[in-house]
Amino acid sequence: MIKERFFDIGDDYDITDEHGTKLLHVDGKVLSLRNRLIIENLDGQELASVHRHLISLRPTYEITIGGQKAAEVKKKLFTPFREKFTIDVPGPDDLEMKGDLIDHEFRVERGGRHVAAVSKKWFRVRDTYAVDIVAGENDLLILAGVLALELALSRKDDD
Repeated sequence: MIKERFFDIGDDYDITDEHGTKLLHVDGKVLSLRNRLIIENLDGQELASVHRHLISLRPTYEITIGGQKAAEVKKKLFTPFREKFTIDVPGPDDLEMKGDLIDHEFRVERGGRHVAAVSKKWFRVRDTYAVDIVAGENDLLILAGVLALELALSRKDDD
């Protein structure tokens, strides 16, 4: 689960397991032009980050893991009634997030194979995503991809 913190300044989230045990913290940098989010372990060490590219033709977010560029998340243009994002990783193993704009239900696929399901809970005061990742997948990359999705959707709401 990715849950937005209610009384924090900025976009801060806690990432928990299915039992509610906190696993990671997401620190949203309030005054950042690039909509930067830092994923930290419980000791406060940065594991990954997500930030928006300032200049691009379509919404694009960069994911870094361990200080190295791991992927770019790009929103596909001209997808009526659906949201579609590509998680472009180095090499041939790109991921694709496809979702229903109304229900906020997304499916993450690699080469047509299901690797994760993402569901945004509608009736909550805070933004909450349930993320179910297939065993053996890169959890941190997929969680960062979901955070990029949230940044893109919340930015669209502001426009």
